[in-house]
Amino acid sequence: MVPSLLFELMLICILGVASQWVAWRFRMPAIVVMAATGLMIGPVFGFINPEQDFGDLYSPLISVAVAIILFEGSLNLSFQELRGVGRPIFRISTVGAFIAWILGSLTAHYIAGLSWAVAFVIGGLFVVTGPTVIMPLLRQAKLKARPAKILKWEGIIVDPIGALLAVFAFEIITFMTASNPEASQIIFFFAGSLFAIFLGWILGRGLGWMFEMGHVPEFLKSPTVVVVVLFCFTIADVIMHETGLLSVTAMGITLANMGIRSVSDMRHFKENISVLLISTIFVMLTASLDVATIIQIFNPHIIGYVLLMMFAVRPLSIFLSTIGTGLSLNEKVLIGWIAPRGIVALTVSGYFAGVLTDAGYEDASILTALTFALVIFTVIAHGFSIGWLSKKLNLSNKGNPGALIVGSNPFTVQLAKSLKEANYPSILVDSSWENLSLARKEGLESYHGSMLSEQTEHHLDTIPYEYLLTLTHDKSYNSLLCTTFLPEYGRTNVFKVSPYTAFKDNGYSTGVVSQVGGRILFDKKFSLDDLIDKVENGFTVRQTTLTDKFTFENYKQTKDPETVYLFLIKPSGQLKFFSEEMRTLPATGDKIVSLTKGKESERQPAQS
Repeated sequence: MVPSLLFELMLICILGVASQWVAWRFRMPAIVVMAATGLMIGPVFGFINPEQDFGDLYSPLISVAVAIILFEGSLNLSFQELRGVGRPIFRISTVGAFIAWILGSLTAHYIAGLSWAVAFVIGGLFVVTGPTVIMPLLRQAKLKARPAKILKWEGIIVDPIGALLAVFAFEIITFMTASNPEASQIIFFFAGSLFAIFLGWILGRGLGWMFEMGHVPEFLKSPTVVVVVLFCFTIADVIMHETGLLSVTAMGITLANMGIRSVSDMRHFKENISVLLISTIFVMLTASLDVATIIQIFNPHIIGYVLLMMFAVRPLSIFLSTIGTGLSLNEKVLIGWIAPRGIVALTVSGYFAGVLTDAGYEDASILTALTFALVIFTVIAHGFSIGWLSKKLNLSNKGNPGALIVGSNPFTVQLAKSLKEANYPSILVDSSWENLSLARKEGLESYHGSMLSEQTEHHLDTIPYEYLLTLTHDKSYNSLLCTTFLPEYGRTNVFKVSPYTAFKDNGYSTGVVSQVGGRILFDKKFSLDDLIDKVENGFTVRQTTLTDKFTFENYKQTKDPETVYLFLIKPSGQLKFFSEEMRTLPATGDKIVSLTKGKESERQPAQS
C-alpha cells in the first residue's frame, strides 16, 4: 500500500508518462504498455486500487478527463478534412454504428448469455472506439491520409453516439418494463440530447466570439477553455446522463471550424494535457481491476463474445456501411479490423453495470469483466497489428523518414536530390511557382503554398516527413516556421538555415534572435546565399563511408574548409542532419553526405 493519496496520484502520473516514453523508445503500442503497467501495480502486486482509494472522487475524475480528451480530439475535426472522405465517415458513424449496435446486441445475447435488455445496452455502448486509443495508434502506424482521417473522425464522433445508444436502449427498456409507461421519458431523452448539442454549439460560438473580440487576454485563454469545457460537460450530463460527451464534442467541432487563430495556438497545449490524462487515466482504470474480474475475463463465453466482436461484428458493419462510398478493399479491411475500445467504454459500462443491477438485471454483474476483456483484447491485438497490417495493405507511408524542405532554390534542390538518391523522401514547399520550377525540372516532389496557410494544413500530407528544414531568404519567416511547428516535429527535428551575417574579426551577428525556433543547419558561417553560391560555383554532393582506418578526423583533413557537411546516415538507417547543436559524432560505418569542391563527373551518388 502507498503511504498517502498524494503519493498514489504522483505514482500514477509518473508511471503513465513513463509508459508513454517506453512505448516511444522501443516502438511499442503506448496503450498496451499503459494497460500492462496498470495491471502490474494494481491487481498483480496490489500496490494501489484507485477506485477504492479515491472513493467518491474516482468517477468525477475519470469523467472530467474523458470530457477534456474528447474535446481536444474534436478540436482537430475541421470540415475541410472531409473532402474525399465525408461520405464514408458519415456512413460509418450512422449506418455502421447502427449495424454494429444490432449485431453486437445479438452477439451479447446469444454468445455472452446476457438478457435482451442488458445486451442492447452494452451493444450500443460497444460501437465506440475513441481518441484515447485511436490517436496513439495513428501516431504509431503513420497511415496514409484517407484511412487515418476516417479512423480519427469515427473515433471522436462515435464516442458520444455509443454512449447515447446505451442510454437510449436503457430508456426504452425502462419504458417497456414499467407498469405505467410514460412516453415523456423517451421525449425527455431526445430533448436532452438536442439540448446538449445546442449547448455545445452556443458555448463554442460564444467562446470563439470572445476570443476574436479580444474580451479574453492571451494568458487566460487556455484556462478559460478548460473551465468552459467542464461547465459544458457538467450541465449537459446533469440534465441527461452521458449527453455531456455529446455536448463537448459539439463545442470542439464548432470552435475548430470558426477559423480562430488563437484556438489553433492552444491546440498543442490541449494535446499535451490529453497525453497526460490518457496516460494517467488508463493506468488508473486498469489498476482498479480486481483478481476476480481478471479471472472472469477468461470465461469461454466472454472470450467467444470478444472474438466475434473483433472478427465478425466490426468487419461486417464496416463492409456493409461503406458499400458505394469509394473505399478500396484494402481500406475496408484495415478500418474493419482497427476498433480498439478505451476509456469511454470502461467508464460508461461501469455506470450501467450499477444501474442495471439495481434495476434487477443480475446478469449485468459481468459487464465490468466483459468490457475489460474487450478493451484488453482489442488494445493488444490492434496495437501490435496496425503497423504490420497497414504495410501489408499498402496503407502506410513506407520507407525511411523524410524531410520537408521550405524554400525552393538551387541549394535546396541539390539537397532534396541527395536525399532522394539516399532513398529518403523529401518535398520542397514554396509559395512561388517560379522557385518551384527548379524542383519540377529535377523531378522532385513539390508543393505550392505557404506552410502557415490553412489550405496547406489540410492539403499537404506531412506524415512521411519527420524533419522540417526552413531554407528561405526570409530569416524571420524561417524562425517563425520553426517556432510554429516545433511541437509537432520535436525540438531535435526542426532546423533553419543560419540567420547570422559575418563581419570583420571573424565574428557573426543576426537580426533574428538565434535561439528562436529550431537548430541552425550545417554551420552558422554558411548563410543561404553562401550555400547557393557554392552550388552555382561547382560544388557537388558527395558521399563517403567511414571505416576504422578512415575516421571522421581523417575525412575532415581531406576536405576543403569550405565543405558543407549536410547529413549522415547511420548503419541502422537513421538520418541525422549536421547542425550547430549536433552532439553525435560520426562513427565507423556512417555515411557522410557533403557539399564539396569537385567536378560533377566525380560525384558519388548517395545510397542507403
